[in-house]
Amino acid sequence: MSSSLTFTSGMQMPNRFMLAPLTNLQSHDDGTLSDDEYNWLTKRAEGGFGLTMTCAAFAEKNGKGFDGQLGAVGDAHLDGMKRLADGIKQHDSLAYTQIVHGGMRTLEKFTGQQPVCPSDNGETGARAMTLDEIKATEEAFINAALLSEKAGFDGMEVHGAHGYLLCQFLSADINRRDDDYGGVLENRTRIIDNIIAGIRQVCGSSFSLALRLSPTRFGVQIEEIVAYYERLCAACKLDFIDMSLWDVFQEVDEGTFQGERLVDIFARLERHETKLTVAGKINTGEDVKNVLDAGVDFVALGRAGILHHDWPKKFAENQDFRTIHTPVSRAHLTAEGLGPKFVDYMSTWAGFVEQGS
Repeated sequence: MSSSLTFTSGMQMPNRFMLAPLTNLQSHDDGTLSDDEYNWLTKRAEGGFGLTMTCAAFAEKNGKGFDGQLGAVGDAHLDGMKRLADGIKQHDSLAYTQIVHGGMRTLEKFTGQQPVCPSDNGETGARAMTLDEIKATEEAFINAALLSEKAGFDGMEVHGAHGYLLCQFLSADINRRDDDYGGVLENRTRIIDNIIAGIRQVCGSSFSLALRLSPTRFGVQIEEIVAYYERLCAACKLDFIDMSLWDVFQEVDEGTFQGERLVDIFARLERHETKLTVAGKINTGEDVKNVLDAGVDFVALGRAGILHHDWPKKFAENQDFRTIHTPVSRAHLTAEGLGPKFVDYMSTWAGFVEQGS
């Protein structure tokens, strides 16, 4: 369980635990790094996570979707990114950025602009992107990778999940374009494929690259995500694919994969040299062992990593370790390295924080 893992880029992950990218609302309004965000992330690296990933940092200013979101747009963000990369790596953890564009999930109060989307969207008021805007977004992701590399990060994850812009392109329900970026699956994946190819072209061969995908929800179909996953693995351009499953052991209730566990579907598929990580309700040592036994290369911990900054160390000491039950006190979360804004955010999650604590 604690054995190291080597990616095709040559990067070596010291164990099988990744801190899942988690919204924490702690960055400054301009997207620069705050002390609270630095402390939250470096404490996880210190706690034994073999790979520590930022929250979704916006690639373009018009892609910001929530308060306290980290940015990776240009030199204004570089100093904070350097500090964070150094702080994570001094604990022998790989340091990764996660990069996103909110698309129709952005808010005009942050961007000063109408939200954009692959196609006009009446529900959110988003308008369809022009071809020039799509190309500019592709370049923004590529530039964010260059910025991440310049700052000293070991790698970057492209956020193609959770209903953000790239996921919106993947969805045949949301993406109704009739040009090269819409229609058949090959067209709907084009923006992600161009981003991956562009990053591979401009960044060094040792810079690690990953992609996060959602297999269900957000307008995507699992059969299409499986087909895309297999194509990505065969192309061997990614070090790993991060499948956000929400519940790793959930069974599919309809379609081609009805009755199968999500974790098994992706773990059994041929992935060549591309590694696989999954996230979703992994809370106990037994969960970790079951996920790895299914054939997954390493696990991504979200809530468990919030509740215990040193979850991997606790597992190393006791492979039957179980995450503390919720609700927990605000004092517990503060002691685990969450700043006030993050604690306030967690208090909005049902049953996570003791009321009045």
